[in-house]
Amino acid sequence: MAQPLKGRALVPGSAEGIALVAGQPLSFWGGLDAATGEIIDRRHPRSGAIVTGRVLVLPAGKGSSTASAVLLDAIRAGTAPVAIILLRPDPILALGSIVADEMYGRSVPVVVLPPDAFATLCEGDRLAVHPDGSLTVSPTEGD
Repeated sequence: MAQPLKGRALVPGSAEGIALVAGQPLSFWGGLDAATGEIIDRRHPRSGAIVTGRVLVLPAGKGSSTASAVLLDAIRAGTAPVAIILLRPDPILALGSIVADEMYGRSVPVVVLPPDAFATLCEGDRLAVHPDGSLTVSPTEGD
């Protein structure tokens, strides 16, 4: 049975995909290859994972304001996640998505969830992101 969660949309939009849960913050600058969608920070626990087409679930972004440019490049290249779900608001990532919408007519929804809702998300869940910031969660087969 699908489980609805209420979040706050920093960048509204609709998207659906499989969750890629990163338990630690990620610096997009130096941590994500915009050309391939690969997490390249070798110290990050999800190093080597591909964000392309996935719903990236992370507590927060980390580091440089240049992260918005990396997300912008990934959106342009078609290697970005389909949505980003955060525990803490990240205006830098939101800015990258907003600028991509202005420049390319494409954006990535960015949603902030409260801690209790965030904690329920699991690797491999199918997540549907809605423009009002709500999520529909469908557990993976066999759950």
